[in-house]
Amino acid sequence: MILDVGEKVHIIEKRKFAEDVRRHFIGEVTRCTDSSLRVKGYAWIFDRMQSMYTRHPEKRERIISLEGDLIINLLPQDVIVTDIRYVKDPEKGLVVMEGKRPILAINEFGPGQ
Repeated sequence: MILDVGEKVHIIEKRKFAEDVRRHFIGEVTRCTDSSLRVKGYAWIFDRMQSMYTRHPEKRERIISLEGDLIINLLPQDVIVTDIRYVKDPEKGLVVMEGKRPILAINEFGPGQ
């Protein structure tokens, strides 16, 4: 298995159609096999009215099939998942932040959009 228990991940579910809901999941791997992950963390959904991702308030545990259309980004091990937020940066585009520390640039929209 390429992922290990305890690793922190940022998962993007690829959309099939433009009107599909944009979903991300950020959490910690609690179990894994060659075909699936069990991850505990938070769902993030794109809010079109605010033009920003918002976190679902409740922590969730999900089983995610690795056979789907996913982009899985590894996050630093010391990231505190509850401190994650999304910020629009004029130069980098959408950035995942932990407090004031940039963790991951997500160029889904491109810089400045």
